[in-house]
Amino acid sequence: MSAPSDLAPVWHYDGISAVRRQAMLVADGDGFTLRHGDLTGERHAFADLTPGDRDAQAATFGLAGRPGWRIGFTDAIPPDLAARLPRPQRYGRWVDRLGLWRAAAGFAVVATVVVVVVLRTPAIVARMVPASVEQRLGEVMVGDFGRKGCQDAAGRAALATLKQRIDPDDPTLEIQVVKLPMVNAVTLPGGRIVVFDGLLKAADSPDAVAGVIAHEIGHVRNRDVMESLLRQVGLSVLLGGLEGHVGGYTNALLATAYSREAEARADGHAIRLLSDQRLSPIPTARFFTRLGRGADGAERMFAYLASHPVSADRAARFRRSRVAGERYTPALDAPAWAALRGICRGETDTIEWRF
Repeated sequence: MSAPSDLAPVWHYDGISAVRRQAMLVADGDGFTLRHGDLTGERHAFADLTPGDRDAQAATFGLAGRPGWRIGFTDAIPPDLAARLPRPQRYGRWVDRLGLWRAAAGFAVVATVVVVVVLRTPAIVARMVPASVEQRLGEVMVGDFGRKGCQDAAGRAALATLKQRIDPDDPTLEIQVVKLPMVNAVTLPGGRIVVFDGLLKAADSPDAVAGVIAHEIGHVRNRDVMESLLRQVGLSVLLGGLEGHVGGYTNALLATAYSREAEARADGHAIRLLSDQRLSPIPTARFFTRLGRGADGAERMFAYLASHPVSADRAARFRRSRVAGERYTPALDAPAWAALRGICRGETDTIEWRF
């Protein structure tokens, strides 16, 4: 016969009917049975009990695999029996043990760490992308422009001269102009810069175009393009998701603004390039000021504003970089500037773009 410490009165729901019955729990080693009067039920293991909430009235337990099955102890549980039962749960669990304010502070710290990691992950991963992968992605995305680079010979020669004037030390850079009536320039992976002829028409001097291209080169150097793509469309850019999605990725570059930090870094790089080549930063400052005010051609200029937020501070930074007494020389002479602006002369097709 079981010792008294192995017995305890309980109430019981069998999970089949809604009848609450009084029973006697009879412990036997690592298991137990429930006795209802002269009837003894099936044997269960203590390990299969699932603790419920403890309140002021009772400790309750469910049974694994038996929805609705419950027992509850209304009296004090004998110590020997209590040692074999799962520990009842308390509402709040570890939150109650820590205290509300400590738990809230812990959650705040964890949330902050998660946000920082999520925000910084694209920047970290972007710098780990092999150059060969970035080059391949850039090649495919250039193809998404329909390879409609404007082909006027004099214009292409002027563009080559401008590129050499801005950054003569990097032969890997590729710059092309496409016929699209938007005031914009976009940097693609792998050091490819695409200038829309709408920007050439909106600029009032080759020095302003040089400043914009120098800014885009800054994005190339800082690998901001890969970071932007990773932030916008995730690792699918890298993990075999090129085919069939290239248009979406290129649209993402056009539609996604760089962060303020990225813009500031690119501006700093542009200012250094202009200074090294003795190109005046003032035309670039004037161009940014016009964009910021939404002057003439505001609808066309919105394209540049969407992907490169312009502020008065950015224009002022270029203006402050001017060195008094410096003998600046134009990026292109008048005939070359006219040729560059006419680089799309004779082109009848424009790129079909899906927004």
